[in-house]
Amino acid sequence: MFVNFIYFIIVLLIYTTYLPPDEPNLAPLKTSILFLGLIIVFAYFTHMQFHKLEKRITKDNILRVDHKINAIITQQSVMAIVLFAVDIYGLSLTFFFKNIPLFTVIPTLQALVFIGLFVFYLAIIWACAYGPYKRLYITDLSRRSYVLSNISFSIPVLFPWFLLSGIADIINALPFELPKRFLSTPEGQVIYFLFFLSTVVIIGPAMIQKFWRCKPLESGYVRSRIEKLCRRAGLEYSNILYWPIFGGRMITAGIMGLIKKFRYILITKALVRHLEPEEMDAVIAHEIGHIKKKHLHFYLVFFIGYIFLAYTSFDLLVYFIIYTDPVYRLISSSGINHDTIISAVFSLIIIIIFFIYFRYIFGYFMRNFERQADTYVYALFPSAKPLISTFKKIAATTGQPPDKPNWHHFSIKERIEYLNLCEQDKIYIIRQDRKIKKSIAVYLAAIVIIGGIGYNLNYGETGKKLSKHFIEKILLREINKTPDNPYLYRDLGDLYYNINNYTETIRAYEKSIDLKPDNPHVLNNLAWLYATCDDKNLRNPERALNLALKAADLEESPHILDTLAECYYINGRLEEAVSIESYALRIAKKEHSYFENQLKKFMTAAKVLSNEK
Repeated sequence: MFVNFIYFIIVLLIYTTYLPPDEPNLAPLKTSILFLGLIIVFAYFTHMQFHKLEKRITKDNILRVDHKINAIITQQSVMAIVLFAVDIYGLSLTFFFKNIPLFTVIPTLQALVFIGLFVFYLAIIWACAYGPYKRLYITDLSRRSYVLSNISFSIPVLFPWFLLSGIADIINALPFELPKRFLSTPEGQVIYFLFFLSTVVIIGPAMIQKFWRCKPLESGYVRSRIEKLCRRAGLEYSNILYWPIFGGRMITAGIMGLIKKFRYILITKALVRHLEPEEMDAVIAHEIGHIKKKHLHFYLVFFIGYIFLAYTSFDLLVYFIIYTDPVYRLISSSGINHDTIISAVFSLIIIIIFFIYFRYIFGYFMRNFERQADTYVYALFPSAKPLISTFKKIAATTGQPPDKPNWHHFSIKERIEYLNLCEQDKIYIIRQDRKIKKSIAVYLAAIVIIGGIGYNLNYGETGKKLSKHFIEKILLREINKTPDNPYLYRDLGDLYYNINNYTETIRAYEKSIDLKPDNPHVLNNLAWLYATCDDKNLRNPERALNLALKAADLEESPHILDTLAECYYINGRLEEAVSIESYALRIAKKEHSYFENQLKKFMTAAKVLSNEK
């Protein structure tokens, strides 16, 4: 089930790293036909795969069929991710939603619509998988419950992002400039993220158990036994709850929450029904081990570690995209929007880094934490034999082979074998603890190094000089290879603008406009430079106004209209400056104070001119 977490996060990365084009790749009618057609093909192909498998259930080995069901689910889930990427990058579906007022004010709501689209794709897979699943395990679980259990188990991974993004949207939508300015600074973003992350980690379990519709375990023998074991281990908690995952038919338990008030012990009804009291004690002891060994705290550290890694990788990815010849040849020859291709390549690399990090680094620690939690049973009991017998029951009831590999758990066979070693010699418990301590030390040292590199690349003077010099050399090299690429001159102009080399900025932007006269970004930036350049010898009011008018014709956004108003202002056409700036202020979604100050400047100048007349 943990693999579904990765699916959702990859989809979120695809959506959040996408740069929408100014125009869609296809007309609305063609987009709609292709969108619906792809869904139909995906649903039909998925249905046929599971239908063929269902026919073979009575003829094939149960373990082989179970493996095949999971293999098809994995295969089709990956196809669902590919289909989602096609929706975003190929069909440009987000383009058709960008002018909806509510989505413009609160972009998180639009993101939820597209996350819901991916959930719909997964629901198709689970609905089709239900047939062979029911026949294989002879369960009375309904198709609806099977699909909803899969969804409800996976969706909570989106809660932190939803709250973080949603609250930021609300802050930006409110008419208060101070919090907006605070969130626009790197320091403000870090403080907001850390405060929010701490809050979600603490109270998140309370929200998740409500979402899962967990119910308190009734008073009686089972609850009393668990409470007694928790007192013996010195574990404080808020409540013991039934976990209704898959109708409670899985033999499993869990524990979540960093502090007592929001810590919950979760058990399924199948665990109570199928396990002996000593076996149930062993399972609860395993879950207590996760808390006692601080595994939940380390999971938080690993998440922050990924943020450091992604943060450090950003500049390196930009260098790679610009530097790699095949990438630029693809961009130049594809015929697809330049920014879309760049965004797609960037997203792909980010997703690969994410997959490697969680599949191998995070997976390594998860497997070893599970083994450490297994061995914690010896802290409460003289033997782990009840836990060993529980693993055997889980293998028997699920029908899964004991040696089936798992990226976040050792196989049941491996776990049993290690506990048998511990039964013979307790030194294996100490070895596991030492292994984890050394692994964490190496990991933390790596994160400190990566964090230092990231800081120097993004904020250190050496990093800034290196990045500017590196990018300039790359761009000049690529221009020599493809001298007719307007985007290279645009990027070069942006670079020179940022380092205040205005003469070279003008030369690069003018060349880009010669090659592609309808790029609003270049037109707007060059217009602003001609209108406001610190070097007055480079100012050209007439050329500035001409460029600004063309940019506004192509894209009627607040910052472009502001440039047009500024150009009217320096050309002495003050009434037009006031009119355009007033409209820019009306449609602006943020930075209202800037547009208000601009409007005030133009109105004051117009009033002075009127008095002089």
